[in-house]
Order: sequence, then structure tokens, then C-alpha cells
Amino acid sequence: MGINDWPAEERPREKLLQRGPAALTDAELLAIFLRTGVKGKSAVDLARGLLSEYGGLRPLLAAERQQFCASHGLGSAKYAQLQAVMEMSRRQLRESLKRLDALTSPERTRDYLQARLGGYPYEVFACLFLDNRHRVIEYEELFRGTIDGASVHPREVVRRALLHNAAALILAHNHPSGVAEPSQADNAITQRLKEALALIDVRVLDHIIVGAGEMTSLAERGLL
Repeated sequence: MGINDWPAEERPREKLLQRGPAALTDAELLAIFLRTGVKGKSAVDLARGLLSEYGGLRPLLAAERQQFCASHGLGSAKYAQLQAVMEMSRRQLRESLKRLDALTSPERTRDYLQARLGGYPYEVFACLFLDNRHRVIEYEELFRGTIDGASVHPREVVRRALLHNAAALILAHNHPSGVAEPSQADNAITQRLKEALALIDVRVLDHIIVGAGEMTSLAERGLL
């Protein structure tokens, strides 16, 4: 039986329109994105199979192009479509963040950092550069590494802060393992950056670690 033969209230698209996107399961949301199934499988069945194959929505969305396109029912067109949707979401968050005070909008700031950094299978170190009213000037990903670390160079962070004429900044990086606990290396580089930036009168307001659906603020931990 195809989805069109289901009762209206059970069809993902109609369910979304009637009850909102939060009412849908991961498989139903993915089915709307897929639009069609494959021979012998509805879009929802295909979505369930893909989520089982990848171990969830997050690793599916973070999959590299070659792996994504090799999955049955996907391909280059779907990959391009997905990347476009994800980038639009990031840009919308970025525009919203730039219109707000980062300090009075911590949830929006964290949503943005989660959207930017949460899907990478390797470590990425980024900065949110802020003006003297703590509004966002720019977001930049400065260093990329392997699955378990990235080399961070204080000189480059200082150079970028001067370039943007920043008065303060928020440091951020992801943990591909999904665990957002700060390591000794995280604490050490935070202090090195704080000391280096203090020489040019730029404050480090926070260092946020992004994990799998969780985040840790070093400022909230009293580690800044």
C-alpha cells in the first residue's frame, strides 16, 4: 500500500500541515524530504531503513557525499538538495544571531553553533567575533583536524580578531565522539587563547564544546 492510500491523518505531509513538524517522527520527516519510495517500499519504509542503516538522523545528515549517494534510494540529486536545505537553515540562524545580542540570546547562539559544528565527523575549531556591545560581527571556522583533535594556533586567532576589530569573542569546537566534556587540552588552549587575546584587549566570553545533541560551556563550569 502506498502512502497515498493511507488515512489522511497518517500521511506525513498532511500530518505536518495539521499538527506541525514537531509531531512527526524522524522517519516521517525524512520521508517528506525523500518524497518517493522505491520499488516495494513507501517513502516512510525507505526512511526507516535508512535511519536503521546509519544509526539515526544525525549520522545520516552528516554522511560524506560518497557514502550518502551509495545508499539505496538516495543519490547526487538528494545529496545536493539536503545540503541546500541544511545551508539555508544555517544562514537563517546566522542572520537571526547577527540581529541579536549574543549574551542575551544564549539559546540562539547555541542553536547556531550546534547547526554549524554538530555534524562534522572531524574536529573543527571556530570563533564568533563580537563587537563592544557583544553583537556578532562574524563566525569563522579557523582550524580543522582529525576525528580526535585539531591544532589551534593562538597567533591566527589574534590576527583574525584584529582583522574584524573584535572587542570580544566566543570560542567553539566540536567533539566528533559526541561527548561534550572538556579535556585537559581544551582547558589548556582556552587559557592560552585568553592570555594571548588579553594582550590586545579582546575578551574571551566563553568556550563552547558541541557534542551529539549536548553542549558544554566552560564559562558556566567556571573554567574561564
